[in-house]
Amino acid sequence: MRTVDLIHRKRDREELSPEEIAYLVDGYTNGTIPDYQMASFLMAVFFSGMTDREVSSLTERMMGSGEHVDLSSVPGIKVDKHSTGGVGDKTSLIAAPLAAAAGVVVPMISGRALGHTGGTLDKLEAIPGFRTDLSIDEFRAQLMTHKLAFIGQTPQVAPADGKLYSLRDATATVESIPLISSSIMSKKLAVGLDALVLDVKVGAGAFMKKQVDARRLAQMMVGIGRRLDKRVQALITDMNQPLGYAVGNALEVMEVSQTLQNAGPSDLTRLSLELAARMIHLGKIVGTLDEARELAQKKLLDGSGYRKLKEVIAAQGGNPQVLDRFDLLPNATGAREITSPRAGYISVIDAELIGQASGMIGASRDTKEDTIDPAVGVILEVKVGQKVDAGGVLCRLYYTSEEHVEEAAQLVEDAFRISGTTPEERALILEVVG
Repeated sequence: MRTVDLIHRKRDREELSPEEIAYLVDGYTNGTIPDYQMASFLMAVFFSGMTDREVSSLTERMMGSGEHVDLSSVPGIKVDKHSTGGVGDKTSLIAAPLAAAAGVVVPMISGRALGHTGGTLDKLEAIPGFRTDLSIDEFRAQLMTHKLAFIGQTPQVAPADGKLYSLRDATATVESIPLISSSIMSKKLAVGLDALVLDVKVGAGAFMKKQVDARRLAQMMVGIGRRLDKRVQALITDMNQPLGYAVGNALEVMEVSQTLQNAGPSDLTRLSLELAARMIHLGKIVGTLDEARELAQKKLLDGSGYRKLKEVIAAQGGNPQVLDRFDLLPNATGAREITSPRAGYISVIDAELIGQASGMIGASRDTKEDTIDPAVGVILEVKVGQKVDAGGVLCRLYYTSEEHVEEAAQLVEDAFRISGTTPEERALILEVVG
């Protein structure tokens, strides 16, 4: 086999065999296929797509590129949750502790920032001392003790996906439905999960801009899971405006703390509770989804979800006091207010532009090698549907370097639309698949 021939065939929309996909995955993982050839292959997939058989072959080969993490020694049903990436989406840090507090075992294999969207690991690493590089033995031991552990992709778990994930980010191939599906499912299913709850985002701030594409992605991932005998459910949720008010790593940790103390934004609270309820239900803690919703709400109101996150932060080397004292988190040195040019109702807050502005001042990566500034980001002062006065503050930009602030401020201004009438209210949860 020659890599260039496989790129050529995929470019021309031909189906590759499982052996050919294995050749590409193995060659890129062991370094015999260079970045530039794999980048070409990813772009060919981006434009030509993949069949169900190809996606299953890619997923299974990426899973098999490392070791299977056996969690059979940890008692209980193991349920993970994954989001396809949004702006201000910190639900993993809320839903996972609520589910774990209810008795679900939650092995969280989390990702990093991709494009204009944030990553759970980057948010956690804004907490001083927090370790996401647990060994598999530490991961297993922590699940035994605390029922919840957050871990990044290790060299042992789906290493092929770890390499491809970074390359997709740097080659504008992130939005490909087959590549997203195989990436998510390979790292999730390389860990001994019993069930998985997916939050598939759709809208301006998501990789999927159209609901029909989000549905295809959800169906593809649910199908992969079912073929591998796992219970998988997907929610399709709106990502036209940022979720909550905070965008940026340390800023989002602060909002997580407020939400777990039942003082968070209503949209973030509502979605986190529904995701936690579905995890509790798939974890068979209670018999019905309604009972699971009641239990998730109880764990929020009695503070046990909040205490669970503190417990896990301490177990992974972080300072749990950051959830009480925000001055212990990285803090920005400068702030810029963005004000409304006229009075009216907020009709649009373009989540992608907010994400891009946040990234421009250091909250996400442009290249694989970029480092993230955990202190920077955007905090909204209004949401869609709210009334604003002329000169009223729309949001604040928090930064530590003046370098790209003007461009970022312009992007943020462009993200807001003001109209004379109240916009129609949009549903947050649009569909359930699986």
